[in-house]
Amino acid sequence: MNPTDIAHPDYFHKVVDCQWACPAHTPVPEYIRLIAAGRYGDAYMVNWESNVFPGILGRTCDRPCEPACRRGRVEEGSPEHRKASAKPEPVAICRLKRVAADYKGDIRGRLPKPPTARNGKRIALVGAGPASLTVARDLVPLGYECVIFDGDRQGGGMMRTQIPKFRLPDSVIDEEVGYILDQGIEFRGGTRVDSMRALLEQKFDAVFVGSGAPRGRDIAIPGRNEARKNIHIGIDWLSSVSFGHVTSIGKRVVVMGGGNTAMDCCRSSRRLGGEQVDVIVRSGFDEMKASPWEKEDAMHEGIPIHNYLVPKAFTHDNGKLTGVTFEKVAPQKDKNGRRQLVPTGEPVVHFPCDDVLVAIGQENAFPWIERDLGIAFDAHDMPVVDKATMASTRPDVFFGGDAAFGPKNIIWAVAHGHDAAISIDLYCHGESLAKRPPAHVNLLSQKMGIHEWSYDNAIHGDKRYRVPLKDKVIALKDIRAEVELGFDLRTAYAEAQRCLNCDVQTVFSDKLCIECDACVDICPMDCITFTVNGAEPDLRTRLMAPAPDLEQALYVSAPVKTGRVMVKDEDVCLHCGLCAERCPTGAWDMQKFLFEPAHADDRCHGKHASAVPVEFAGLAAE
Repeated sequence: MNPTDIAHPDYFHKVVDCQWACPAHTPVPEYIRLIAAGRYGDAYMVNWESNVFPGILGRTCDRPCEPACRRGRVEEGSPEHRKASAKPEPVAICRLKRVAADYKGDIRGRLPKPPTARNGKRIALVGAGPASLTVARDLVPLGYECVIFDGDRQGGGMMRTQIPKFRLPDSVIDEEVGYILDQGIEFRGGTRVDSMRALLEQKFDAVFVGSGAPRGRDIAIPGRNEARKNIHIGIDWLSSVSFGHVTSIGKRVVVMGGGNTAMDCCRSSRRLGGEQVDVIVRSGFDEMKASPWEKEDAMHEGIPIHNYLVPKAFTHDNGKLTGVTFEKVAPQKDKNGRRQLVPTGEPVVHFPCDDVLVAIGQENAFPWIERDLGIAFDAHDMPVVDKATMASTRPDVFFGGDAAFGPKNIIWAVAHGHDAAISIDLYCHGESLAKRPPAHVNLLSQKMGIHEWSYDNAIHGDKRYRVPLKDKVIALKDIRAEVELGFDLRTAYAEAQRCLNCDVQTVFSDKLCIECDACVDICPMDCITFTVNGAEPDLRTRLMAPAPDLEQALYVSAPVKTGRVMVKDEDVCLHCGLCAERCPTGAWDMQKFLFEPAHADDRCHGKHASAVPVEFAGLAAE
């Protein structure tokens, strides 16, 4: 194998699994270290630079970072966990983000100030959700005049209208949306865009569409029309609850669907008078699209989830809804090995109810975009959007968030916003959208002495700490009472200590190595091997811990003095630093890798300046 090119920006970026998995590439270990050091304002600003909404996401993020967390893999492979049959659990990355938001203090002085001069370019943004707000936040400091249109009178989009207040209080939305709107953005709330042609005629230099996926899917089964008065589309019902238009529901409620919207519907129903609330899902429990913690929260509140049931008809008495009948199904593979659901032949199941909430998915709706404007749509009536640039087939129109590729989550909308802002900036300067600015990357040694590092490299065996919840009896009485109470500072510190600092890399210098094998002896994971080089499939079998998975990264050095090479398995390395502490020649060093994704700042045009100066290197107290 050839020596690993550790200078390539993506090599160590992929090793920091949590940051790599985050669509916005938030430097997770960096802000967790800052939390452990009590620097909550700095931790918040590290988040704000990349994910824009730390307080909101600290409560609602879908957490793609956590399944990737190295902690889970390491615990899974440890003898202690195997012996105890314990479930490996990642660091509570999302809830630590909330800690930064809860304890940050006043950070307004660290935010960009409204620009004193404009650059003459006007950008229209349709929808005031996370994607549009991210685009505006990135462009306004560069002098762009950004105008956001939204049918609702307050900004936030689906964050405000579709996420229940017991999960995300208005005060948090007001604060973080306010940080952006206060930068000199023109917000035209209560102004619905009904025609793209009319919008384009207003001579904007570019248009960004971040209108979300505003239409919930309906279900066409017998009885739907007759009992329509008590059958509600989930996302529309949640919006009505959010704005106070709906304040009660029947005592018996059936929620159809297995996603996070269904979980929000059933939990909201319990708070509005639903005494018996049942969630009915056509798939199995493990196949449900709802996040595991959302299902746990629903069941904690006494809501049963029934699986493998397909709706057949709404029952009614002269138009008054009386219930829903379901057919029992079971998973089975067809002759081609494809999984399908087939009827079991058992009698249909009838769930009596007073109201039904249909939460079986969302769809995009673009009746307001005329089809003769050069904006192409695919067979599913979705805009044709470039996944790298967020550009449509019309040069001055861009899409992002759910409006671009269908329903996902807030962090994906933020990532789309960053990419679209870069593209809009390039477009307005007459530059190619393919000319993407590079990320900012560096490696910084953490050595403070022969055996001392500037970060805590002890490996703690603590299990994941649980976020405390409001008493269930109290929580179910008030739909606006936040259920999760958040970590206190003592627990936040303990949870932060579970982080393995996997952005602090073990960097090897073949020229300094004397092949004493001290690093091999002390490595607790047997992930370092000195061996004769060879073809990758063969070399992987000759490691101290064989690594047959070709997707599992290997760090291969240039030949050392005897001609052997050092091979380190990046997948199981703890980043504990014991190899560097034991090495008598300094051939191993612990170096912090910092990856800052490119945004639409003045880096795009050959300069480098950060809108928010944050010191990343040290951990001194604020």
